[in-house]
Amino acid sequence: MNDGRLRWTVRLGAAVIRMIASTWRFRVANREGAIAAQAQGERLIYTLWHGELLPLLWLHRNEGVGVVISEHRDGEIIARIAETLGYVTIRGSTSRGGSRALIGLMRELENGRDVAVTPDGPRGPAHVFAPGAAIAAQRTGALIVPTRASTSRAWRLRSWDRFMIPKPFARVDVVYGAPTAVDAGTPREAVDHAPRLQALLDTLALPAR
Repeated sequence: MNDGRLRWTVRLGAAVIRMIASTWRFRVANREGAIAAQAQGERLIYTLWHGELLPLLWLHRNEGVGVVISEHRDGEIIARIAETLGYVTIRGSTSRGGSRALIGLMRELENGRDVAVTPDGPRGPAHVFAPGAAIAAQRTGALIVPTRASTSRAWRLRSWDRFMIPKPFARVDVVYGAPTAVDAGTPREAVDHAPRLQALLDTLALPAR
């Protein structure tokens, strides 16, 4: 995709998202722990499943959060749209501990910025927690905040993550877990925390649909 076509795709995509998202009705639960941690100067790593990314991007717009976006072609479109919503983008994948994205993620945390990671992205498998976020938390002292979203009605893409696009006027429920430290002496030990962090995401109580 050439630069001109990419710019128009981003403009159109951002406009459509703003038009639809402005009608969503959010119901937020258990965010108090994250807010209290922020007030105490803690840095946060929001972890969320890739398929639930869109409504959470809208909810946290203009908060200056750093978000990890993959470097493939579709990721470029998502990254530019995220930037129009007030995010700082960190490019790459955190699935490998030595990746450029992991270094960028830790840099933003060390500069005092909260970040967001989809630990099953960019290509899955869905709902499997890659260890990058755990390593970043261990190295920087940031707290992991598990975050889930569900909606009363949505379009679902035929992608590996069943990417969710809430329909106009849908109710969107967002639930936060308690901020959690990764108490590990080394990055290698932090990797062993990934199953526990995956369980924290999977057990967040979302409303039945």
